[in-house]
Amino acid sequence: MAKTSTSTQGLRAAIERSGYYPALVAEAVEAAIGGDSIRSYLVHQETTFDANEVRRHVTVLVLTGNRFIVSHTDEQAEDTTSPTPYATTSTESVKLGRISSVVLSRVVANPESYAPGTLPREVVLTIGWGAVSRIDLEPAACGDPNCEADHGYTGSSTADDLSLRVSEAGDGPETVRQALVFAQALSEATADVPR
Repeated sequence: MAKTSTSTQGLRAAIERSGYYPALVAEAVEAAIGGDSIRSYLVHQETTFDANEVRRHVTVLVLTGNRFIVSHTDEQAEDTTSPTPYATTSTESVKLGRISSVVLSRVVANPESYAPGTLPREVVLTIGWGAVSRIDLEPAACGDPNCEADHGYTGSSTADDLSLRVSEAGDGPETVRQALVFAQALSEATADVPR
């Protein structure tokens, strides 16, 4: 389930509709927002399968006048650190000027007959602000198959701060539409920030 709008009441209602520990999630998100006004938000609850367990988690994205707030809540089964199930909630507040990229990948069926305005089958929203990067390295080589010299390493660094996938099959067409609205609002907001 994903919802987007521009009011505190609408945000709280979307969190409650997600059905995922709404009091816990709302308190964490509202504390991070503080007195800022909301320009747009997206609430995405997702169920995943991990070995023999079904796990749920929720991600809440909020755009204010000068910040991007991301909140993520996961539930955990009882384990060696806790005799009862528990949830972990984290929030991060990022100044809009720090956002270096907003990438929206769209997957469309039958691209040869695509008509403007048709909803994608799925979208992946990737947002980078430099908090988390992934480095993939591998030994470098030259074209000579007999060469035994050490050529060092080659690789790539990828911003890996947040990636959120929403699909029509898993989340419904309205959720895909709402993810597109939020992505556009965030993209426009970051374009307006002087560098």
